[in-house]
Amino acid sequence: MLTEGFRSVIGKEGVVAIVSCSDGEAHVVNTWNSYLVVPDERRIFIPAGKMRKTEKKTLQNNKVLLTVGTKELDGRMGPGTGYLLEGTARFLDSGPEFEIMKNKFSFLTRVLEVTVTSITQTL
Repeated sequence: MLTEGFRSVIGKEGVVAIVSCSDGEAHVVNTWNSYLVVPDERRIFIPAGKMRKTEKKTLQNNKVLLTVGTKELDGRMGPGTGYLLEGTARFLDSGPEFEIMKNKFSFLTRVLEVTVTSITQTL
């Protein structure tokens, strides 16, 4: 599901927007492409240093949207590209995935795990 084009985008720097929603209110938080870790074809791990409001909202409604993109030139993609991902979220504060991420990103307090349910190229 997570395409080669998507993996190419997160291999270049850009901003990631993470949208959560509950109680009739959307919340947006940002991170960097280089912070995304893709362990398999459906999941993305994101280091969370804060993201407390995101965590609170996902406890009520675990559906999230992510946008990722880069404007860096790539011969196959032209002047840049972006993706919209839909998925479900949960926060991890222990376990093997948490430990792997903590070794990569010492600042994290939790790991946001997103299980992707759809991906659409937007640019």
